Amino acid sequence: MPVSKGGLSGTVTDVRLIFQGAIKVNAAGIIVCHNHPSGNLNPSESDIAITRKIKESGIVMDIQPLYHLIIVPEGTYYSMGDEGIV
Repeated sequence: MPVSKGGLSGTVTDVRLIFQGAIKVNAAGIIVCHNHPSGNLNPSESDIAITRKIKESGIVMDIQPLYHLIIVPEGTYYSMGDEGIV
C-alpha cells in the first residue's frame, strides 16, 4: 500500500499512514520498502531515523516491523532488517 510519493530529492513519510494500513487489515507485522532512484543503496540518516520511529511505533501498536528495504533500479536491495536496524 503506497503511503508516500516523493520528488527528486525526497519525500515526507507519515508513520501514522503506515500503521493505518496495517490496522485496517489486522496485520501482525509490516514490511516497509522504498526506492532510491539514484542507485545508491546506502540508507540516509533520514531513512534510519524513520525506520527507528516505525520500530518504536510498532512496539506500542504491537505490530512488528519485519523489514525496511531500499531498492534500486538495478534490482538489488539493502535490508535494514538484515543489518539490525529494524
